[in-house]
Amino acid sequence: MRKVIVAVVGRPNVGKSTLFNLIAGKQISIVKDTPGVTRDRIYADAEWLNYKFTLVDTGGIEPESKDIILSQMRSQAQLAIDTADVILFVTDVRTGLVDADYEVADMLRKSGKPIVLCVNKVDSFKKFGDDIYEFYNLGLGDPFGVSSTNQMGVGDLLDEVVKHFPTDSLDDTDDDSIKVALIGKPNVGKSSVVNKLLGQNRVIVSDIAGTTRDAIDTKIVHDGKEYTFIDTAGLRRKGKVTDDIERYSVIRTVAAVDRADICLVLIDATQGVTDGDANIAGIAHESGKGVIICVNKWDAIPDKTDKTMNEFLAKLKEKFAYMPYAEYLFISAETGQRLNKIFDLVDKVRESQTLRIRTGVLNDIMTRATAMKQPPSDKGKRLKLFYMTQTAVEPPTFVIFVNDVQLMHFSYTRYIENQIRDAFGFMGTPLKFLIRERKGGEEE
Repeated sequence: MRKVIVAVVGRPNVGKSTLFNLIAGKQISIVKDTPGVTRDRIYADAEWLNYKFTLVDTGGIEPESKDIILSQMRSQAQLAIDTADVILFVTDVRTGLVDADYEVADMLRKSGKPIVLCVNKVDSFKKFGDDIYEFYNLGLGDPFGVSSTNQMGVGDLLDEVVKHFPTDSLDDTDDDSIKVALIGKPNVGKSSVVNKLLGQNRVIVSDIAGTTRDAIDTKIVHDGKEYTFIDTAGLRRKGKVTDDIERYSVIRTVAAVDRADICLVLIDATQGVTDGDANIAGIAHESGKGVIICVNKWDAIPDKTDKTMNEFLAKLKEKFAYMPYAEYLFISAETGQRLNKIFDLVDKVRESQTLRIRTGVLNDIMTRATAMKQPPSDKGKRLKLFYMTQTAVEPPTFVIFVNDVQLMHFSYTRYIENQIRDAFGFMGTPLKFLIRERKGGEEE
């Protein structure tokens, strides 16, 4: 079951980022009293009343602006609206209704999505309470007055937001296929890879409209196994965008990754590995998904030698140092080079994602590891590891009980992780560790 997507939209400088940070529970968006400071959508996982959802912040909408930056922000906001399940429209009680609010409201109505109207900056209901009623003129239903700065009224607002969450449409528990999302910057060959796989395997179960506009779920049967490839290509852009166009793929990437088991991160070999590639791959990493990094267009690299691939691989591992578990594959959607290896790698990564290790085996590994490398100490107190057990899969999650969580440095956690990987591989799969303190453990 995928997470619902809630897009926070509105004209510039109405307090969208402050509200976003409050709902997300942490400072993510840049907050500055200057219109247009949030120039690209920023996303975060959020939760309210046991409803988990993805919150998307957007740049301010200036419907008629010809300014290049504002025009790009408007296009990005439109993409967020197209992808969202619920739209949170933020206005400003201090400036009151302005023409731009009516124009944004018309834009939102055309989307056909549920809209919740938020009137922000109501720092005093005694002073501004009556001014909220003016916003009924937008024709979007009841306005909810809030103060993001003072954290007032947000509960009632979120109560209304979650009322509009879809339910049955989000449930795909009956689908047992392995779900593989193709993610990456625009024009790296995501659709070409899917099309080539279709041509090679020639067994198509169905093409199903995805949960985001222009996203297609393609089911393929290979060697008796069913796979669902989630393609996020097909981005429609109005005009030429020159400023970091990969930003436009972020929200679709979030939606695709959320539904996927494994992510194929496609990189254009002719462009080399970029920060944009690392940022997009980071979405899969943070979501705990399996990751296979596919370098496409490998056939287009001229004058290759026996060292070319190793040199490129070294650059990849440097850029993706934060995810050392990732698998790598050099492919060509044009020629079909190594494409069938995608299925083999997906199968192995999926097996790793769902692997469970018996507690006794884990504790044997932990005992050997602590014998080979003594746990750290601080001010005369040494870390003791009492017990380790696996509590979940997808991603595999381990709980380690210790005498003092402050002594469990991340480097020693990484050391334990490496010992587990040496024994069981867990290829292409992140591992999650939870450190718990067991009081009185020394005497037990």
